[in-house]
Amino acid sequence: MSIQSVDVVYTAVATAENGRDGRVASDDGQLDVVVNPPKEMGGSGAGTNPEQLFAAGYSACFQGALGVVARKEKADISGSTVTAKVGIGKTPEGGFGLKVELSASIPNVDAATAKDLLEKAHQVCPYSNATRGNIEVTLSVA
Repeated sequence: MSIQSVDVVYTAVATAENGRDGRVASDDGQLDVVVNPPKEMGGSGAGTNPEQLFAAGYSACFQGALGVVARKEKADISGSTVTAKVGIGKTPEGGFGLKVELSASIPNVDAATAKDLLEKAHQVCPYSNATRGNIEVTLSVA
């Protein structure tokens, strides 16, 4: 699902220096972090990495989408959390790919309602829409 350029209400800008073993910063100075490959990929693991940044963004965005859906459904999601696990590995073609597991804890609703809210949030979330058909994303209720 794409949007028209005239529909854009905000554009985030970040610049990376030295790729996975350097630094990334936003143009407004709100984000400025050292990035290093994780130890599992032969790096020092001293800084954050792109997968952690993606997991942070996806979980925050999905939590927001969950809120949008919950308001429409009149469901109480207070105290809820969303955890994103982003895995990286080699593809059969020789490149690298990602997979995501999204797990939500929604203490004030039953399991069936929680599952329904997750499915609906998955249709609303911009990260879900951007990744749909490109990477495996699984949803679960914690």
